[in-house]
Order: sequence, then C-alpha cells, then structure tokens
Amino acid sequence: MDTPFPTAEEYSEQQALLPPLFKFDVKALQVLVKETYRNDVLLDVNDHCIRKSVFEGEYRWHQHPDSDECFLVVEGSLQVEVLGWETIELGSWQGIVVPAGTVHRTRAVGRTVNLTFERLAAKAVFIDEGIE
Repeated sequence: MDTPFPTAEEYSEQQALLPPLFKFDVKALQVLVKETYRNDVLLDVNDHCIRKSVFEGEYRWHQHPDSDECFLVVEGSLQVEVLGWETIELGSWQGIVVPAGTVHRTRAVGRTVNLTFERLAAKAVFIDEGIE
C-alpha cells in the first residue's frame, strides 16, 4: 500500500469530517479518494460514528476492545478474516458485525468501499506478530 496505516492513537482520535444536518453522498465522496487506503470518520451519531473506508489490499490484524464494529459494503467485495473462524466475504450492500474484542482483519478484493459503524474514539489494538 502506498499510504501508511494510521497508528492506534491516530485511529481513535480522528474527528468527524461532516457536521450534523449536512447532506452527504457516499458515492460522490468515494470518487474523490485516489489513495489505495483511506479511512475517515464521516459523521458522529450520539456516542458512535460512521466511517467511510476506501481501500485495496489487506488491512492489519487488530481488535477493538471497547466497541463492536459493523461493516456495510457499498461497492466491491470485502473479506473479513476473524481469528478462529472461516473468512466471511461480503458483496455490495451486505454487512456483518464483529463483536468487541474479536481479533480480525479485512481484505479488499480490488477497490472496495465500505461504511463502518463503531463507538466514538474506539480503541484499536493492532496485532502485528504471530497470526497467519
């Protein structure tokens, strides 16, 4: 990937790009992304947020100890690998909830756009060794 992944601190400290009552178009926003990895908090909703992720390739193994994470694929195909489970493949308009504390990683099959719903400032714990 030509764009480095965020650190755990950068991930949890990211602020929403859009204010309340702002009409947004996910399709129009994703077209602007030229990087092979881009993950932004779009909106805050109560004590949760909606992220827009556009990427190609594989993300790092990680877990969120304090938040479930819901993936909804908007475009493309997303594989969700969960430690100890079979890989789950999602197509456009399909989703899954990964429970808090579950070690997982995502892999985009080609360019993939997904929305992620999680707790505001969700902690991310990256697991870089010993999993394959």
